Amino acid sequence: MDPKAVKSDLVLILDFGSQYTHLITRRIRSLSVFSLCISGTFPLSSITSLNPKVVILSGGPHSFHADDSPSFADGFVEWAQSNGVFVLGICYGLHLLVQRLGGEVRVGEKQEYGRMEIEVEKSCGIFGGKKVGDRQVVWMSHGDEAATLPNGFEVVARSQQGAVAAVEDKDRRFYGLQYHPEVTHSPEGMETLRSFLFEVCGVNAGWKMEDVMDEEIKVINNMVGSDDHVICALSGGVDSTVAATLVHRAIGDRLHCIFVDNGLLRYKERERVMETFERDLHLPVTCVDATEQFLSKLKGVVDPELKRKIIGKEFICVFDAFAKELENNLGKKPAFLVQGTLYPDVIESCPPPGTGRTHSHTIKSHHNVGGLPKDMKLKLIEPLKLLFKDEALILFLDG
Repeated sequence: MDPKAVKSDLVLILDFGSQYTHLITRRIRSLSVFSLCISGTFPLSSITSLNPKVVILSGGPHSFHADDSPSFADGFVEWAQSNGVFVLGICYGLHLLVQRLGGEVRVGEKQEYGRMEIEVEKSCGIFGGKKVGDRQVVWMSHGDEAATLPNGFEVVARSQQGAVAAVEDKDRRFYGLQYHPEVTHSPEGMETLRSFLFEVCGVNAGWKMEDVMDEEIKVINNMVGSDDHVICALSGGVDSTVAATLVHRAIGDRLHCIFVDNGLLRYKERERVMETFERDLHLPVTCVDATEQFLSKLKGVVDPELKRKIIGKEFICVFDAFAKELENNLGKKPAFLVQGTLYPDVIESCPPPGTGRTHSHTIKSHHNVGGLPKDMKLKLIEPLKLLFKDEALILFLDG
């Protein structure tokens, strides 16, 4: 799925390491608005090329006062202002806005964590129809706080301890929340996001999962030549099965699926998976027994991250061997490898800001992301790369 092909307004999340970042992305999509997440430290060109209508600066575990605290690219503020882009800072994102626009962020005297009540001080669109004096419970998680606001900003709400909880600069289209509206512990958080996107920003709710199937089939057909053959790595799970079904609909019998028994499967899993592929899904699948190959490479390895990378490398070796066998049979070498990579796979496999690399905290390297060798001979097709698992399942059931 090409982000530039999405007709609805794009909401772009700049990730500064919050554990809730991809939850923000998912919550916004549930409002029928397409959202994407990229590293908060990416160059300005990466942001401008996506042409977002709204940019959300995520929270993060950092203190703005730390030497290695990440920030958005130089020129971001000027670009947002000159292009009429709405910007919402959440927690750490709020601190970035305040400090970079000339305000002051300092270590809070009363640091706030957990459920906290806030009170509206100014009626505005971000809180919908709420009036001055109205209260709601939110989820706080911050040690720093906005002490002095930049020129043009106003306080919209405060916590029960007096800390700034929401701000706005309506003229410049800058907004900020000191709490996390995306979590269930902020019961009215989704209403706040809805009010911000639709009432304040005027975003159109034009993105529908029903359109993704047709769009992906077009992308696959444009990528794969009319006489090209494709290999698909099937695991038996939702991700790869949906990806295989999608590609099979696009190119038919030029798809060649491979299921690898790596010796780490559950009891009778190999038999059950193969039966499902053949009987229920009618996918052309070859089963390869690579038990000895995988277990010999993993012998003595105890580090989970290293295990994942070894598994990823061995999978590619099996796929390359399978491709050579197909070349002998078909007289033509397969050019592509299909994987059921999901959006969380990409997010979780990326290193943290402030490490000299990019993106959010590495939760774990997925073998289909962090384990791929640079010299891999097959080109990748990842039709689900921008989807979450439940979205992929909806795509499969609806299709």
